[in-house]
Amino acid sequence: MTVFAVEYRYVSEPEQAARLDEVRPDHRAWLRERAESGDLLASGPYEGGGKALLIFQAADRPALDAVLAEDPFAQASLIAETAATAWNPIIGRLADVATV
Repeated sequence: MTVFAVEYRYVSEPEQAARLDEVRPDHRAWLRERAESGDLLASGPYEGGGKALLIFQAADRPALDAVLAEDPFAQASLIAETAATAWNPIIGRLADVATV
């Protein structure tokens, strides 16, 4: 499995941004499910809002993309930009899951 650092940048248009609060409970429930399944290693918003970091493990980039497409924020078109980079944690708690 490859570890990926995924950054979300959320929509900022006022009419769409208000929907973030509406969809957030479903998004967080989805995140909890992904964590329980072992796909999601950690996640959380950056201080100041507007962006978040999610650490996933997946077989490859297409598998990661398939999982990310299930996110209720993605399905509601509330993510303006997604950047995903394979990441190789060497030291620390996540180092045991990395096989990049």
